[in-house]
Amino acid sequence: MPSPKPAIAIAGGTGHLGKYITTALLSPPFINNFSSIILLTRQETSHPHQHPPPIPQIPNTTADTKLQVRNYTENNLPAALKDIQILINAIGPSGHAFKEQLLRALPQTDIQVYFPSEFGVNHYVHDFAHLEWDAKKAHFNLARVLIPNVKICRVFCGLFMEDSVGPWFGFDTKAGRYESVGSSRVPVSFTGLIDVGRVVAALCGFDRKEIPDVVSVGGDTRAISDVARIMEEAGAGKIDVREIELREYKERVTGVLSSDPAAYLRFLMGEGKINHSFGGLGCDNELVNPGQRVWKWKSFVELARETGGRPWEDFAWSTK
Repeated sequence: MPSPKPAIAIAGGTGHLGKYITTALLSPPFINNFSSIILLTRQETSHPHQHPPPIPQIPNTTADTKLQVRNYTENNLPAALKDIQILINAIGPSGHAFKEQLLRALPQTDIQVYFPSEFGVNHYVHDFAHLEWDAKKAHFNLARVLIPNVKICRVFCGLFMEDSVGPWFGFDTKAGRYESVGSSRVPVSFTGLIDVGRVVAALCGFDRKEIPDVVSVGGDTRAISDVARIMEEAGAGKIDVREIELREYKERVTGVLSSDPAAYLRFLMGEGKINHSFGGLGCDNELVNPGQRVWKWKSFVELARETGGRPWEDFAWSTK
């Protein structure tokens, strides 16, 4: 007799990344693996039949029958998680206190699989302190104590592709200047937001025993110099790629404890610590999407075509 299909809840399912995870779960072929998909929201509901919070387009009518919305607060977490087997935590960096409250409620639930709010770089290999990543480490360590019998899967996807080619990472697309901390020829892994959602959706469809503890993916792994070439070919014009000394930059950045990851991510690119390839930190693309038969990973060529080679060209950026 086949095992019953699990119910999935997404905390932060309408946020920046969460909406893409929600969309993937509600899309074929993933939607057929689940009995229901529940958006946990901290928004007040004024009417029992109020429409769910907005998410990207739901691709089929089956999704309408499987999607539910539940309100949750720090006072009703076990009840809000009733009859749920898989919990995806997509709460953003401002919600660490609530993440802990959510975690402390899990021993009172039937959760069997938990995806903590990682979905970025693998900060467990870092040799410096950082407020945001240290909070994630503390959350994971607490989870191992509180829910030792729950499968905990941490997903690392490198950098979000759509959010990366901008001035905060040294990509001045408007002026045609890219600044690399360290060598501009070091591979860096970038993953499209919808592809991160698909990775999580695929893993949720695995048997619990088959879900790894750690999954590393990279939708497109490219050096900064390669990104420049791709953007040039898509209409950016000539891009000047410059390199600055890594050690001095890293010492200056890590000299002050911070919660902003942008400057740290710049030297991590140069150190090769966002390289999710077999020659780097490892790559599980084939595990979740063998032969790209489930979906095609978004590439930098696609991003370049979408943006004319100038992502975030009109974004007002201040270095102050």
